[in-house]
Amino acid sequence: MKGYKENMITAGLDVGSRTIKLVTFNGELLHSVLVPTGVRPLERCAELLNGVSYEKLVITGYGRRLVLETLKAAVVSEISAYAAGAAYLYPDCRTVIDVGGQDSKVIQLNERNGGVQKFEMNDRCAAGTGKFLEVMANTLEVSVNELGGLALSAGKIVHINSLCTVFAESEVVSLIARGEDVNAIALALHRAVATRIASMARRVGIKGRVVFAGGVAKNPCLIKLLAEELGVPLTVPENPQLVGALGAALLAKTG
Repeated sequence: MKGYKENMITAGLDVGSRTIKLVTFNGELLHSVLVPTGVRPLERCAELLNGVSYEKLVITGYGRRLVLETLKAAVVSEISAYAAGAAYLYPDCRTVIDVGGQDSKVIQLNERNGGVQKFEMNDRCAAGTGKFLEVMANTLEVSVNELGGLALSAGKIVHINSLCTVFAESEVVSLIARGEDVNAIALALHRAVATRIASMARRVGIKGRVVFAGGVAKNPCLIKLLAEELGVPLTVPENPQLVGALGAALLAKTG
């Protein structure tokens, strides 16, 4: 990469809607941490950076503009950050699916250097995002972390017809009133999310290794259903939520 500085310690800060991630890097991962965003994200960012050594900071994520002026750092889009992070972890990656709290993205990488070739992003509707699953988990009176496991245990199939969060929630309430099994409802919700994301991915085009990143990539049911929808295996990093912060730290080295 042009201007790449191998030994410089850089930091990547991914300010998401639900969590803030910090990574430092100097040719290898030196330090990483993840905390809830909370209601004072700027204070959280300052706390994370306190005492951390780095020569350059790059910020990405949903809330990057909020903290930019105070932290006096460069910013990059989530698209660029996730592409860079996934390409570093898996050099043969050509497709990245990132599902976070407030948006979802599908990115196709080019063959030459793993840069962004094209992408599609959903940031105007909760359908196909972590927020959708969070709302539905609350309706089912379970934690969002339990939802995937419940869905995998479903013994029957029911259907959710709407991808709109408000209408889907109404359908869930109706299914509960009919006495449908909570596990089956959870599975139907996951199928709705997988269908939405798979449609985005097909429009962008699926190539090479497909890396599934972001907080929702920790959901075992969505991994399974999305792989089935796309007809390809998904590679999930060990820490899928850190991919954007890692990418931001990598991009800091090219400036």
